[in-house]
Amino acid sequence: MPSSHPDLPGQSAWPAGAPEQFATDVVWRLQAAGFVAYWAGGCVRDRLMQRPPKDFDVATNATPEQVRSVFGRRNTQAVGAAFGVILVYGPVRGLQVEVATFRQDLGYSDGRHPDAVQFTSPALDAQRRDFTINGIFYDPSRDAVIDYVGGEQDIRNKVVRAIGEPQRRFAEDKLRMLRAVRFAAVLKFELDAATSAAIADDAESINVVSGERIGDEMRKMLCDSQRARAVELLYETRLLHVLLPTVATLANSSPPAWQRTLARLESLVEPSFAQALAALLLDDPRAIVASEHVRSTIEWVRYHWKLANDESDGATWLIRHVNVIQRAKEVKWPELQRLMIQPGRDELLGLADAMVRANQFDAIGLEFCRQVVGQDESVWNPPPLINGNDLQELNIPRGPIYRSLLEQVRDRQLLGQIATRDDALQWVARSYHDS
Repeated sequence: MPSSHPDLPGQSAWPAGAPEQFATDVVWRLQAAGFVAYWAGGCVRDRLMQRPPKDFDVATNATPEQVRSVFGRRNTQAVGAAFGVILVYGPVRGLQVEVATFRQDLGYSDGRHPDAVQFTSPALDAQRRDFTINGIFYDPSRDAVIDYVGGEQDIRNKVVRAIGEPQRRFAEDKLRMLRAVRFAAVLKFELDAATSAAIADDAESINVVSGERIGDEMRKMLCDSQRARAVELLYETRLLHVLLPTVATLANSSPPAWQRTLARLESLVEPSFAQALAALLLDDPRAIVASEHVRSTIEWVRYHWKLANDESDGATWLIRHVNVIQRAKEVKWPELQRLMIQPGRDELLGLADAMVRANQFDAIGLEFCRQVVGQDESVWNPPPLINGNDLQELNIPRGPIYRSLLEQVRDRQLLGQIATRDDALQWVARSYHDS
């Protein structure tokens, strides 16, 4: 029998707010038209946990055509009518609720999408969902939870558990394996033992999932505050062995380096994806991190996770230059200054900060860099004294020599050896003709 007693914390009425109110209105209108309708999935889980839901879904026994009849065709869109899914638009731009007909899925030959669906009852609809914590319904008109799968108890116990047989749930949709890890990490829950074992047994098949979906899940995990725990769970379930084999090998071969990796991840503060990826792949901060090994690893990740170029290039740049921050007081000022004017400077300093707090760097170089960028920029990043047009006026033919000469002038300017435009032009004339 389903549970329908509001006895968990946070089951009082929602605070006034457009998304919640519109989701409630959608349920009320469907019920007023004679249909069964509930909130479904993650919004119910988040409500029971007193977390603000990111979006709202509604499940109903109304067919897609009946849903469109209730709300009007102009206010709805058939985004997945074959699977019983209709998008209902609210009165304000951006306000929308996904309404799905209670269904059973009939086969998953591609390991990702149902071959066909059959409309059914709420109880059977709950059984086809992924995890018990996501298989709960809520009726806002009665302030009642409808739980056919034991999700309330698993929320109390802080457990992520597959509904029914874990092997079957993961055979239906391989992406669920990654989602299980993400939910356990982000919610600070434990993975049910049978669910974890089923993932480990079938981890190799995660490659059935598109790189885009894998990359999306990894972004969510690595940018979350529980990113280190997520990576640990990926390793424990053997998903890391498929998704990042070099890092999994590191965990097996060098436990100290593995612990440093986890410490770096945990020490990051609200990282970008590129920053978190760099922390994950920077296997040994004392190594030559610009090695071919690191570059090939990031290229492998970019291809298999279908990353944007700025994400993979950003991670590569961070890995290549983070040790410069450690040696900031020792390197030549022009080299450091060029880093401090790059768009990724704050991410670089953030990565170095994580390494300081994880006891992998001392703080001297980082503090020096922060002192530099804390000054008026005109002091440490003065405008260049000359440009390419000035070289043209000296009758120097265009070519690679321009970049070389301009960089040398800039270095001397930053070192205080050249102070004026005239000094720069005189130096260029002498240097060019002497060469």
